[in-house]
Amino acid sequence: MNFDSNKYNLLVVGAGLFGAVVAYRAVKRGMRVLVIDRRNHTGGNCYCENIDGINVHRYGAHIFHTSERRVWEFVTSLAEFRPYTHSPLANYKGRIYPLPFNLNTFEALWGVATAEEAQAKIEEQRLKLEREPRNLEEQALSMVGRDIYTTLIEGYTEKQWGRPCRELPAWIIRRLPLRFERNNNYFNDTYQGMPVGGYNPLIERLLEGCEVCLGCDFFDHREELEAASDRTIYTGEIDRFYDYRFGALEYRSLRFEDERLAQGDFQGASVVNYTDAESPFTRIIEHKHFEGAKTSHTIITREYSCEWQPGREAYYPINNERNATLYARYKALADAEPRTLFGGRLAEYRYYDMHQVVSRALDIEL
Repeated sequence: MNFDSNKYNLLVVGAGLFGAVVAYRAVKRGMRVLVIDRRNHTGGNCYCENIDGINVHRYGAHIFHTSERRVWEFVTSLAEFRPYTHSPLANYKGRIYPLPFNLNTFEALWGVATAEEAQAKIEEQRLKLEREPRNLEEQALSMVGRDIYTTLIEGYTEKQWGRPCRELPAWIIRRLPLRFERNNNYFNDTYQGMPVGGYNPLIERLLEGCEVCLGCDFFDHREELEAASDRTIYTGEIDRFYDYRFGALEYRSLRFEDERLAQGDFQGASVVNYTDAESPFTRIIEHKHFEGAKTSHTIITREYSCEWQPGREAYYPINNERNATLYARYKALADAEPRTLFGGRLAEYRYYDMHQVVSRALDIEL
């Protein structure tokens, strides 16, 4: 690939949400910006593909929610958002339970009708420890008791992380929400919505004024790209940037199976988690419910969690002690980089929701 011999002020590696927001801000400041991505589309994991009138979230369900007013005002100034309340369901061996854990869940599980009855049931089953929980299983049992853990947590979590709950750190569910009211709104944030037409129009607006090169792997053209730009925003895996100098960080990956069904509705909700151990997938997404598409058919996606390996997309950092120590060594190198800034889930090796990605990108000093 031949890049313009005239220098760019900024090279953005990765056309996902973080890179797109940074690129937008840079263009507004009069910078000449080149955005590259090794995929053949922009938007990163937010990318949507319109299939027969339904915007399919190509890399899993993405719901925009935030309590940060500046973030909400920023995204809604660039794209139209429609009201959307995320109310997923759990399917455990054919029985349906509302999420997140609230009085409707407890009624479906135990037949209780009041907050006092639900609290008493949980207290009766709770694991009483005289020390801090040592793993996720102990943390969950000490918070919600055996029934909720077995029905709604254990199988789903072990599929998601590929490890027994006894081997997972307690902090993963330390803030497990319990509501003793009838409220199926998954998020507590002030603002929540879905961009009309999917996330592609938002990303396209963010990248206006940039030069965009798709199907371009930074590592195949690194020397040429860095010579053509004054500074770099890097959003990929931090360990790869340093050629795995200290060893590889660990991730969980995902794979997706789509199915088009000749029926108007499959499950009545955008997301249903399959919390039993026997179902090989973690959830089924029915995309038409994100935007209320009026079609006589539907498209569903079964989502499978799997171990990451080279060639697969890295989705979730595995933030255990080993990886935290390893990342700290890479971060020390990154902090000393004179002309490269690192940002986003992979470059910072931490889980970010979309609103956190936007907030972080708005704070980057250009």
